[in-house]
This record gives sequence, structure tokens and C-alpha cells, in this order.
Amino acid sequence: MNGIEAFQHLLAEATAWRHHLHENPELEYRLYNTARFVSEKLASFGVDHVETGIAETGIVALIDGKCGNGPTIALRADMDALPIREQSEKLWSSKVSGKMHACGHDGHMAMLLGAAKYLATIRRFKGSVALIFQPAEENGVGGQRMVQAGIMDRFSITKVFGLHNVPGIEVGKFGICAGPIMAALDEFDLIVKGRGGHAAKPHEAVDPVVIAAQIIVGLQTLVSRNTNPMEALVISVTKLNAAQAYNVIPDQVELAGSIRTLVPGLRDFAQGQIFAAARGIARGFGADVEFEYCRSAPVTINHPEETNLAVKAARKLVGPACVDEKISPRMGSEDFAYMLEARPGAIIFLGNGSTGGLHHPAYDFNDDALPYGIGYWVNVVETVLAP
Repeated sequence: MNGIEAFQHLLAEATAWRHHLHENPELEYRLYNTARFVSEKLASFGVDHVETGIAETGIVALIDGKCGNGPTIALRADMDALPIREQSEKLWSSKVSGKMHACGHDGHMAMLLGAAKYLATIRRFKGSVALIFQPAEENGVGGQRMVQAGIMDRFSITKVFGLHNVPGIEVGKFGICAGPIMAALDEFDLIVKGRGGHAAKPHEAVDPVVIAAQIIVGLQTLVSRNTNPMEALVISVTKLNAAQAYNVIPDQVELAGSIRTLVPGLRDFAQGQIFAAARGIARGFGADVEFEYCRSAPVTINHPEETNLAVKAARKLVGPACVDEKISPRMGSEDFAYMLEARPGAIIFLGNGSTGGLHHPAYDFNDDALPYGIGYWVNVVETVLAP
């Protein structure tokens, strides 16, 4: 098992990979240049097999150990960027207007590439490791499509491990917990249907703008007064579209938003109660609603045995004091949850330091974290697949 010193020699090369990927972001499944870069690097390391084009642009690479027969475990990195205009002002800022790696997937790829290079050289493990490079994490379904493409069975994967950087946690520190660690993601669209009119004569209309405002406020009572405070529920209205003129009361107003839950049963509650509350408020004013609810990534649930293995690997890298094994769950979502439904495994948080927040235009992955991610991946393999 290795301490962090064993991986510092990969920092410069991994930083160059990360900067290249950061300068050239691509979205969702359209990761043609990104996938080409990753697959070419993997081939240059001498991995045993590289399969591309999974779920459009996904990649799975295999590295066989030199210590005998054994199972295959998987390590996963996400590849897609976000439709955000970068404001980091770094020398390696995005060269593509309106797109940037604002969630650190460039760093995730660079760390897994660094681990691939190390593992393909040393091969100090039994069995095999499958390296998963996944598209379309940001829309919440790329992981599901990789699973649906059959990668778990095709590559005989028995366990799967993930990693995500977290701003606000010190570089060189890790956080993890068994059980729910990240929230489910659902989305809703709501149309408030009133009766339009002139802004000077609101009494002759059924104003959907006022009704929409009441609904937005009313939905918050589902969180504060209808949900067990020990069971986290977040309802955020994030879109609002009404009239385009100052003097017009529109016929309808469109709302949309995001729901996050850590308890699976709260998804049913949220779906039913958002509709019931919105319809009740609207009908009280003489209006009505149309409602659509879409379920995306489920709750990300770490398996106990694999969580313990992840903790062991991280502690061998940085010491027990730098690994919090009882970190509080986060309300962000991860489509790695689909992989954890298909196979036992765990996702761990890696400190990114005092950087901008995820999905913020000033965010940038912290290059100093690269050796820690590389070392963690290698230690996971050498822990789970120890001879």
C-alpha cells in the first residue's frame, strides 16, 4: 500500500492532461474529442483492452494484474462539462464560449488516467480493474445508459467505486459515509392557467402571476411543516416565465424546479404533494394547473463493506486523521447511483480546497489534489484485489 509520496511524480503530467481537458470542454454525450484524448492516452499506457462508443462516447478500459486470477472491480470518472461561461481567469480557461468544466470532471479524468498509467506499469494486484469513463453525468442519465449498455455483465464487474471533488474540504482530506451519501434528483414543470387581461384592470383577469407567487411560497411549507426534519427534502423553484410586456397580465405562467431527497419514500410524497398544493392554491383563485414530474438519478447509497474498503484505501494514503468516515450526506445528486444499484460499491469525496463552488463560473479544479485522487484509486485496487 502506498503513501502520497509514491504518486507525486505524476503531478506534472496529470496537470497537463487536466489543463488540456479544461481548455476543450464538451457537453453531455457529444464528447468526441474528449473520448479520443482519453482513449489514446489509455492505449499509450499499454492497458490490455480499450472499448469505446459505449452509450455513444463512453469508454471502458481493462488492466489485468500480474498476481493471479481474481475478480474485476471498476473505477469510474465522468467526462462532460457544463453550459456555463467561465470566469476563473486561469491561463487554461475554456477555449469554447459558453462551456466549461465547472464540476471538476476534467480533474476526475486526469486522476483516473494517472491511476491507469501507474496500474498498467506496476500491476501489483490479482484479477482485473475496469476503468469507466462516463458521458452525460450532468443530465443525470449517462450512468444509467452505461449500465443499460451492459457494462457490468460484459466486463464481469463485481464492485464499483467512484470519487468526486468537493470545494471546502482541504486538499489531501477525504470524506465518506455508509448508506445515503447524495440525494435523489427529480424535476417538475408546472403551468398556472389563469385568464389574461390588461395590467390596469387586474379585477377582470385571473392573474396567474400572483397565483404562481403564492404557489412558490406555499411549496416551502411542504419542507418546513409537512416533512420530518430528520428526513431532508429540498424543493427549489428555478424557472419562472410570464408575460413579455409591462402592461399585460398573461393567460398562464410557467414554473419549473428541482427536488432533492435522501429518503426514497419522499419522492412519492413530493410528487403527490407539490401537485396537490399547487392545484389547491390555483383553484382557490379560480385558476388551474398542469403538472409534470420527472424522476432522474436515485439516492446515491454507499454499501457498507465497500465503504470500509474505501476508508482503508484512503487512510493508507493520507493517514486516519485525514479521512472522515461519517461525513454528512450532501443534497447534490450523482448518476453514479445507478452503478451502485447494479453492483456494490462506494463513492468518496476528495478535498478541492478553498476554490469556487461546483457549477460556479469561477470554479476550477485544484491541481494539487491530483496525486491524492491517483493514489486513492491505486490503493483501492491494491486493497480490494490484494494477492
